[in-house]
Amino acid sequence: MMHPIPTNKLQNILRILLGIFMVTAAIGHFTFRRSEFQAQVPDWIPLNKDLVVILSGVVELGLGLSMVFWKRERIRVGIALALFYVLVFPGNIAQYINGINAFGLNSDKARLIRLFFQPVLVLCALWSTGALQYFFYRKGQRSF
Repeated sequence: MMHPIPTNKLQNILRILLGIFMVTAAIGHFTFRRSEFQAQVPDWIPLNKDLVVILSGVVELGLGLSMVFWKRERIRVGIALALFYVLVFPGNIAQYINGINAFGLNSDKARLIRLFFQPVLVLCALWSTGALQYFFYRKGQRSF
């Protein structure tokens, strides 16, 4: 069982903002940003690019809504969102390596800078939900 970790107002605001960001991104997957998301799917993924975009949009929608509304499971949701950010990182790398212009990133410098924001998103997902504190709490509870 996960020990409940209290979060402060700033963490809650960031959690909700991340949730809204994810819901907005999901809407983009299904509508006006679909082709840009398709351009980010690495060629080595053995699925149709449009299918990958739709499926990842469904996951983003679920994670975004969960970040906003599923407070009781926020630690697990934060961990899931952090893992999602790690799993989609190859798409960001592919955009940089292949020089793909999407999302206003039309230079190698802009695409490179974006790569450094992914770890920040991972940390934000973990911190805003109390998951980071939970990991430290668990580490302190271990006895050898």
